[in-house]
Amino acid sequence: MKPLLALALACSPVIAMAQTAPTTGATAAAADTPGTTDAGVHYVQPKDWAADRQGRAIVLAAPEKDLRIVLVDVGQAADAAAAATAAWAAYRQGAAPAVELSTAAPAGDGWDERVSIAYRTLPSERAIRAALALRKGSGWTVMLIDGAAGTANKRSAAISVVQQGLRPTGFQVESFAGKTAHRLTPERIEQLRRFVEQSAAALEVPGVGLALIQDGKVVWEGGVGVRALGSPEKVDAHTKFMIASNTKGLTTLLLSVLADEGKLRWDQPVIDLYPSFRLGSDEVTRSVQVRHLVCACTGLPRQDYGFILADADRPAAETFRGLAATHPTSKFGELFQYNNLMASAAGYIGGAIVHPEMEIGAAYDRTMQEKVFSPLGMRDSSFDYAKGMAGNWAAPHGFDIDGRVVRMSNDFNFAARPHRPAGAAFASTADMVRYVQLELSGGVLPNGKRMVSQANLFERRRKGVQVGPDSWYGMGLFQREAWGIPVVTHGGTLVGYHTTWFALPEAGVGAVILTNADPGAQMLAPFLRRLVELLYDGQPQAEQEVAAAAQRVRAEAKAKRDSVTFPGDPAVLAGLAPHYLAPGFGQITISERNGAKWMKAGFVEGPIATRANADGTISIVSAGPGIITIEALVGKQGDKRTLTINDGQQNEYVYVEDGR
Repeated sequence: MKPLLALALACSPVIAMAQTAPTTGATAAAADTPGTTDAGVHYVQPKDWAADRQGRAIVLAAPEKDLRIVLVDVGQAADAAAAATAAWAAYRQGAAPAVELSTAAPAGDGWDERVSIAYRTLPSERAIRAALALRKGSGWTVMLIDGAAGTANKRSAAISVVQQGLRPTGFQVESFAGKTAHRLTPERIEQLRRFVEQSAAALEVPGVGLALIQDGKVVWEGGVGVRALGSPEKVDAHTKFMIASNTKGLTTLLLSVLADEGKLRWDQPVIDLYPSFRLGSDEVTRSVQVRHLVCACTGLPRQDYGFILADADRPAAETFRGLAATHPTSKFGELFQYNNLMASAAGYIGGAIVHPEMEIGAAYDRTMQEKVFSPLGMRDSSFDYAKGMAGNWAAPHGFDIDGRVVRMSNDFNFAARPHRPAGAAFASTADMVRYVQLELSGGVLPNGKRMVSQANLFERRRKGVQVGPDSWYGMGLFQREAWGIPVVTHGGTLVGYHTTWFALPEAGVGAVILTNADPGAQMLAPFLRRLVELLYDGQPQAEQEVAAAAQRVRAEAKAKRDSVTFPGDPAVLAGLAPHYLAPGFGQITISERNGAKWMKAGFVEGPIATRANADGTISIVSAGPGIITIEALVGKQGDKRTLTINDGQQNEYVYVEDGR
């Protein structure tokens, strides 16, 4: 699995930094600092990043010194590819990297043309090489990213600040600040519903749940499309989806209720509430307050592979075991680093406070029912997979190896169950719209009863660590300034499910959108844009964004298929061991299914493709449907065969054959 960065570019791994030019004399910024290139393009030098000039190139170096963002005014060029090649030449000696994928975005943000380019890297490098080529008139400006993939993930907010801050001379961002929103009339609601329907068709998303709120009232709820490909059953307001990380906002709502009841304080040390809580060091453990569990600001890196590759049927206590072995890679409050285990611990501690006599998973489930689901009237919501996958539910879908959208098993998403406060709830549109109503009302239910104090509800929205130039993370919520409008939101991603909700407090407008296919992720941001266009008479952009996204996902699927041999190389497959083990972590099994080699690594399984890398090494790649795949480098450790998985972030897992 490769990390998702601000440019939505493919990542891999760390270039030999000797290939890049030095940044002697570079000056680090004390805060985000505006700058201008020689061609008049505006950019932002991120806080703590050093800036240096290298001929035509402006080189921004991360504090770790193993990642660089390079800005080059190329001027005239035949096309985006030629502009990017010229930028590489201005930055370092030697040929430009080999292109893996090139995709175009619609004109926008003052640019007449925008093209993202991902470059091939070796699995052993653990690096990212990418370009964003931007044209205004006849002149091109190119942004390069070059360096350690782990640092790129850690510094994703800074990359977003630079990328989103690139503006040509004279461009003014469209702003609706201070304007009065239109009513969501039946005509505007129908335009939104039709936009969702057309977007789903363009992206091949079988079903979408949708709800809209204005001035405290639900003005539309229902769905478009079907629950599963090949089924006539339509999505409606009570169709259940997995809402993934949107569970986090519900978990922090629980903490808000408990704060009202005097059972916890946001600034209370976690070990006072749950003495067995541990992180990688005693000093860090003592520093963690309740708010830190859900702020994405403690410096703990993502470790999702820790449960993706784990064996099945692990208990809720696995959350705390995983945290006890985790060390921060940045200081408290310094960087946005999204950690699911911390959010999971927050929910389990909340449940344990209310029901200390119960197993922590059961205590959380019961407490959420008592304190959140029942008071809100969320009748379809549950953490029970059997209940969630019964009756009126939307099955997950994703691309197969040949780029076709197919229905998938939901087995992979059981990986989230031991850590369910962070992302494993089932809910319907009818349920989620009730939650968004509460966010908009400041804690008051539709019947006028106060469920939670405004102070503790809004504490979750306080701007915390920066995510982008106009985006911050609070506690299980993002706070954005979108076209001058405050937006409270959060998204959710599991295999085959992509969901989000938006609250626009100044307009009194809210929306919920739930999808049951991986390409559904591409319609969420355009939906917000379309909503804003209709509310404030914005320039039409959303439909172009969806059309470009549809082209992009198809290009990505083709590039993925073209990069591997499937079925896999028989000689490589014949040389694999039947069983590999990473002690204390998990196992990989290689077996035969229906005459084909099959890989199972934790919750990821499927037939095996192979990839011949440019350095002569070989990787095996899981070829089942879905956005999560496993790529493992084939190797040896002494006389033992090995498979090495890099998560594209800051972790590596080595599996050794164990002779079974």
